[in-house]
Amino acid sequence: MNFPPLPPSLEAALTEKGYSSATQVQAEVLDAKADGRDLVVSAQTGSGKTIAFGLAMAGELLGDSERMPFAEGPLALVIAPTRELALQVSRELGWLYAKAGGRIATCVGGMNPQAERKALRSGAHIVVGTPGRLRDHLERGALDLSGLKAVVLDEADEMLDMGFREELEEILDATPEGRRTLLFSATMPKPIEALARRYQRDALRIATINDSRGHGDISYQCVTVSPPEVENAAVNLLRYHEADTAILFCATREKVRHLHATLQERGFAVVALSGEHSQSERNQALQALRDRRARVCVATDVAARGIDLPSLSLVIHVEIPRDAETLQHRSGRTGRAGKKGTAVLIVPFSRRKRVESMLRGAKVSAEWIDAPDRDAIKAKDRERLLETLLQPVEVDDGDRELAERLLAERTPAEIAAMLVQAHRARMPEPEDLIANTPEARREAQKERHRPGFEDTVWFRMDLGRRQNADPRWILPLLCRRGHITRNEIGAIRIGPDETFFQIPRPIADKFAEAAARSAQAESDDEPVNIERSETGPREVARTNRNRRPGRDNAGPPKVKAKPAFKKFDKNKERKPRPANKAGKPHRGAKPSPKGKRD
Repeated sequence: MNFPPLPPSLEAALTEKGYSSATQVQAEVLDAKADGRDLVVSAQTGSGKTIAFGLAMAGELLGDSERMPFAEGPLALVIAPTRELALQVSRELGWLYAKAGGRIATCVGGMNPQAERKALRSGAHIVVGTPGRLRDHLERGALDLSGLKAVVLDEADEMLDMGFREELEEILDATPEGRRTLLFSATMPKPIEALARRYQRDALRIATINDSRGHGDISYQCVTVSPPEVENAAVNLLRYHEADTAILFCATREKVRHLHATLQERGFAVVALSGEHSQSERNQALQALRDRRARVCVATDVAARGIDLPSLSLVIHVEIPRDAETLQHRSGRTGRAGKKGTAVLIVPFSRRKRVESMLRGAKVSAEWIDAPDRDAIKAKDRERLLETLLQPVEVDDGDRELAERLLAERTPAEIAAMLVQAHRARMPEPEDLIANTPEARREAQKERHRPGFEDTVWFRMDLGRRQNADPRWILPLLCRRGHITRNEIGAIRIGPDETFFQIPRPIADKFAEAAARSAQAESDDEPVNIERSETGPREVARTNRNRRPGRDNAGPPKVKAKPAFKKFDKNKERKPRPANKAGKPHRGAKPSPKGKRD
């Protein structure tokens, strides 16, 4: 075994699990220079960091003995951002310390708190939990941290992003001064550095992430599509790669729900993970992925934290990540433990520049490609089918008898064709995508117009966002002024000072005449002006941009004049306020002389 010297119980557990050599992060934390020191570790997801901090705190937990000593309270505390990650860490530490007699207690939201308190009272050596549930046990007196020797913050950056700063500070403030603190984080933003300075002493910084690339075992691809084609592109990517397990990331629960239903309708074996699912539902979904009963998972960023699926080889970003860190965390679900993975970003045409900037921030080199079409998927299917059918197989007498009967009634070519058809019938059909050319995009845009709006005329009205323009009251106004219905109004574009809308050309003259007549009959002092627009919203949008302060051709910004205040003279006699309608003086007013009224 290519590990530094370890306690015999831990060495036996690693050998039993098939660990032969240490990963980079494991070797770094076990190095002599890190012995007994606080650590700040930058380690990529899937690099073996759970085993790394499990081995790093062995000195505090075992000392010179092979078995864990009796402890009235926990000796080590591991804090993780999500339930899935906490449960995964608990399982890993469970088998690692099993031969040493280590007892693990897991405290996460969504589980029975009474059972957790019972496990804490029974003498757990290591407690693994999420910040919210740990703070709850701490405040109720069920979690005693006075005997703690080591604290681990796993994925600390994500915990701060999720708003757990207050919980982390309360938990760490309750730990003894002499404890060892190990902080693991994929990224090192300023809040993480501030946390390390406050709760660590002379910490050793260990960085195992290569700065030149986001992740060496992940191949990044970007697929440009028309915005309405995002879901169809996701379907074709799943069919093209046919990964053993794939995760599709969305930004919201609603999008997860919709995409999950869409893929189910198309015949994919798919599960969903989001904040609206209970812990039982999440466990069932993950078990279905591990058992290969499901091959696709649609998830939000937070819900996918801590997912460890050895067969996961494809990550699809259906909705663009919010920043470079989210991109790395999402993509890090694949390419773990030395295995290769693929991360694909589905990029609408209008978002390409933003994605390119994000990739530069993440120091990731991505290949820009077109979404796979039906022909490319069929070609891949043929390759996979040939590879599957040409593999050697073992047949029994019953199979051989059935094969001979088929050969007696059908030709070999017919049998092979039926086999191909049976194989294809189990696969969802690919989607027809718009070709990635400007001409095809323009043609598709024309086809997506509402019926009757192929030829329209732009009109404008001199109201915009600064006048609180809103379609909810603009539509009734246009219907009333132009004597038309809501269905005869096309696109509406609201600018800062103007609003543009489309009217079908056959009724444009009728609408203009009616709007002019109704304007003359308006009783308001400032009637709304409606007229044809020759330039349309694009030209005016450019004009509005030029009006912004700071532009070369823009005038000086308008400065609101400060109100003038009169100097108060305390010697000047104040005039009494007039009486109210009831004839009584206002509260605080001096009473008038008897028999007189103001």
